[in-house]
Amino acid sequence: MMTINYRVAATTDLTILLELVKEFHENEHLAFDEQTEHSVLADFLTDESLGKVWLIQQENEVIGYIILTLGYSIEYRGRNAFIDEFYLRAKYRQQGIGTKTLAFAEDSCRALGVQALHLEVDFDNGNAQRLYRRVGYQGNNRFLLTKRLV
Repeated sequence: MMTINYRVAATTDLTILLELVKEFHENEHLAFDEQTEHSVLADFLTDESLGKVWLIQQENEVIGYIILTLGYSIEYRGRNAFIDEFYLRAKYRQQGIGTKTLAFAEDSCRALGVQALHLEVDFDNGNAQRLYRRVGYQGNNRFLLTKRLV
């Protein structure tokens, strides 16, 4: 396997990041508006208190990304984090890169003082569910409910 590395994304990476986010949103049937995504990502990339974006690279080719958002939880005894988006281009899946990326995210969270790491996965995405369960993520007998405020 080629070398996989992770690089913190900067505003200079917005073009490739937007390309990957568009692919991910199309894949997951999520809305994508380039101007809105550009604005949200630019804000996120310039405020480290919100979290981090890493570009996943094989050698020097960007093959995906992972976005970690930071929060705080009384239940989890302090800082917690959420894997907001995690995307690998299709030809790089099923090669252990996802497992390696999750381990990287967990190590990064520990360095940031994060007590718990959360993620969500679609009910019909069996491959992702197997990956997440294999590396220790568990259901918590709760539903994630969301209310948009704008």
